[in-house]
Amino acid sequence: MRITILVVPDCPNLPLIQERITAALDGRPTPLETVEVRQEEEAARLGMTGSPTILLDGVDPFAMPGALPSVSCRLYRDSDGRADGAPTVQALRRALAGTPDAHGSASDGCCEPGRVDVLDPIGRAGRGRRAPAERGLRAVHQAVLRHFATTGHAPDPAALDVVAAMAGRTAAEVLVELDREDFLTLGPAGRISAAYPFSATPTRHRVRLADGVQVWSMCAIDALGICAMLGQDVTVSSIDPVTGEPVTVTFTGGAPTWEPVTTVVFVGRRTGDGPAASVCCDALNFFTGPVSAEQWKRNNPEVHGEIVGSNRAVELAEQTFGPLLRDDD
Repeated sequence: MRITILVVPDCPNLPLIQERITAALDGRPTPLETVEVRQEEEAARLGMTGSPTILLDGVDPFAMPGALPSVSCRLYRDSDGRADGAPTVQALRRALAGTPDAHGSASDGCCEPGRVDVLDPIGRAGRGRRAPAERGLRAVHQAVLRHFATTGHAPDPAALDVVAAMAGRTAAEVLVELDREDFLTLGPAGRISAAYPFSATPTRHRVRLADGVQVWSMCAIDALGICAMLGQDVTVSSIDPVTGEPVTVTFTGGAPTWEPVTTVVFVGRRTGDGPAASVCCDALNFFTGPVSAEQWKRNNPEVHGEIVGSNRAVELAEQTFGPLLRDDD
């Protein structure tokens, strides 16, 4: 977890919030960064709504609805309503554990009981995105993914006939079943239009592989999962859909470096049923900071979801796509 404290110069409450964060961590060795903010424009970019503001993986767990960027003093209220210059140790512990706080959301609670599971189209109701070995499904699916990774585009269905024949089937038969089970999507004439995490057509998420091949990805989580799926370093290039500013995630030795460091990911889905390509993929995007993510969320009320920090986004991506090319059962 990355902990960042945003403060104005000489903030009198900086020592207090540092002390309470240290107490809330209970001895866990977690990097703690302090960033001084002097201008309203910088506060807006970083997601600061008063000094001090704490960010956990780029997300403010104590964000108040409608709060505006500010370089003024920020006050927090405890469970009894008393104002203080920093969250209580108990509130910080809840935030660090990912538990929603009374003053805002810890932002990782996207699948609470009684709410729409925004990750369901990605995880296929807990079944995952690794095709079953039966009826040639996994063999053909993996052949599709490897072709994307090798060439940057989808294979011709006829090129998959040899693999499908090993299961006594045609490629067309297997692809129709993979489409029906939402492992991939077929377009006109039965051609592959997407095989998560890859897209056969341009999107706002482009991924450059270590060997120079460039591919398009269906969404932000898909793009982040390619490193774990292929076992090679990649560079993800995307665009904040609100500001138009670039976002870059560079994996080196499997570890991501985010530019800008304030980048967050919105994980969501549209109302209704259907494949991930239609209800989910365009609702999973990179944002340069929580302010633009919150604005996109307000502008798209039909989308249900949460803002997650960089570490959580990578974790979701690795869980979803890491197993896809494994040969073990």
